[in-house]
Amino acid sequence: MAFSTYPSESTPLTSPSSYQSGSSIASSDDSKDALNTKYDEFEDEDKLARKLLACNGNVELESIVMRRSLDISFHAPKGGRVSQLNKSKSRRSLKEDQSLFQKMFTMISLALLGLLTIFVLLQVSSLIVGPPSQPVGPYQLVEAQEGDQFFDKYDFYIGKDSAGSKGYVNYVSRDEAVELGIANVTWEDIDPYIFGLHNDTKGDESNTRQDEKAGKEPFVYMSTSSTAEGPRNSIRLEGLHRFNRGLFILDLRHMPAGCATWPAYWLTDEPNWPVNGEIDILEGVNGQTRSKTAMHSTKGCDMNDVPLGIMTGNWDTAVGVPKQNGDIDTTRREARDCFVYAEHQWLNQGCVATHNQKDTLGAPLNKKGGGVFVLEWDPINRFVKSWVFSPHTAVPDNLRRTLQSANNKDAVNRVRPDPITWGLPYAYFPIGKGTNCEADHFRNMHLIFNIALCGTVAGNRFFMDCPDLKAKYGSCHNYVNADTPAMDEVYWKIRGVYIYEREWKREWIDDIGNY
Repeated sequence: MAFSTYPSESTPLTSPSSYQSGSSIASSDDSKDALNTKYDEFEDEDKLARKLLACNGNVELESIVMRRSLDISFHAPKGGRVSQLNKSKSRRSLKEDQSLFQKMFTMISLALLGLLTIFVLLQVSSLIVGPPSQPVGPYQLVEAQEGDQFFDKYDFYIGKDSAGSKGYVNYVSRDEAVELGIANVTWEDIDPYIFGLHNDTKGDESNTRQDEKAGKEPFVYMSTSSTAEGPRNSIRLEGLHRFNRGLFILDLRHMPAGCATWPAYWLTDEPNWPVNGEIDILEGVNGQTRSKTAMHSTKGCDMNDVPLGIMTGNWDTAVGVPKQNGDIDTTRREARDCFVYAEHQWLNQGCVATHNQKDTLGAPLNKKGGGVFVLEWDPINRFVKSWVFSPHTAVPDNLRRTLQSANNKDAVNRVRPDPITWGLPYAYFPIGKGTNCEADHFRNMHLIFNIALCGTVAGNRFFMDCPDLKAKYGSCHNYVNADTPAMDEVYWKIRGVYIYEREWKREWIDDIGNY
């Protein structure tokens, strides 16, 4: 029975059922044999094309031809039939995935092998070339600031105090300071017992200062003077040289002291503050009597990793700090965060270590004839340390001989400072690799000496630190304007500043700073 659903009637074809059973449709036996022969012999595309043409548009027959030609099972159940063609494609896809995986594995293996090779080469080269050159050798003198050349090492800042300090002063030029008599160098009789009695060999060149003459030695003076306008003329020196490390030794005989005073000897890079940091080596406010070292930085520098037993001082504290919601934080906390905007600390308080003795600053220090202040800033060995030796008889032997020989013209006769022999510092700040404070928080800084009056610290604390004067004069500014005899104590007297840096040397340094 012919299918009437196909448009062509010229070539009668069999139905699927009659085809499977081998029955003939309206065609001759010869035609059927020929067609069956063609089904068996089609092996390439040309034969398949002719075979499909012979189907004369019968879709069912074409489907049968395609299945047989491509060796696809015809008897698989309709609902779960899996195409052998798809299986073939899946096998090809699997082979391609396996090939891609092998390529990726090979590439990763080669990359790892390359990294391992580089690492091995670096290790081998380091053994061959040796350790890197670093500033880990003995200290050598890089600058001696004393006598008539002292002021040549600095620029005189001119103008009002910075907006952050707002000191009640007017900083003047070098010429004006000399003319006013608030900056000068004087030669005074040598005190042979300033460092106490020692059994030094008389001919020992290392104990002879080269700037001494006719039994006298030079001292640098800096002070203030009154003005009709109110703010006192003052001095702010800014060092010409920049430092990224060093041993800074100050031989001090007198510092500005008393109510309304705010003197400081410090390191900073003010145009890039606080990015490049600040280290306050000596700073007094009103009647304070304890020395302190403060460090100020950007976020990410704290001293919560300071080992026990490594310093003799204590940490400053903060209490009563206003919260953002207006409440007062009554919890007393140690000032260990150097970040200038640290939460739970006063604005720009920084991390502050204080001396354990009450006579290392201000009037009590001056009464003892001053002292020697030392800051060791050593980022390679991962620390900043501070010492105060007062009176001068407390100065360790190595440091004494270092000071006495610092300006010797023959470097061979200079004694090298060796801080490891001086005892524990009162302040210790871990910085550098493996600490809570990366070394680059403090860099490119220069020394500053200044005398500020009142301002954002001494002025704000005036009512608390100097209540009697506050009651009498009403304000810090009024007290300064009164030009009382107490202003005569507002001056620096300095024997010298000596700066050392470690020599560059090829040395390995371990993870805890040993070499």
